[in-house]
Amino acid sequence: MNPIFALMRRRETVDCTVEINNTFDQLGAHVRFDNGIVVHPGDEVFVHGAPVSIPYGQSESFRREATIRRAGPLERAWTRATGDFEMMELCEFSFTERALS
Repeated sequence: MNPIFALMRRRETVDCTVEINNTFDQLGAHVRFDNGIVVHPGDEVFVHGAPVSIPYGQSESFRREATIRRAGPLERAWTRATGDFEMMELCEFSFTERALS
């Protein structure tokens, strides 16, 4: 995080529900904020509480508290402008004329 951006941040503490799925059909975790709170590009979310481990084949929900560190206007614009480039770093493309064995 850039120190200049850190000066422009504000924090919100909100209640949320963490939904964790560890089944054959689904594997993932989602955070749903109460009161319709929306997270924007550049914002950071920290969910408080003990780490959770869900056995295979189960889905569970937990009530937690989260802190949202809001990005300032400059950081939000920077994140929007450079976000596509960072997403491409996660992708790996390979084109070949033959099948891999």
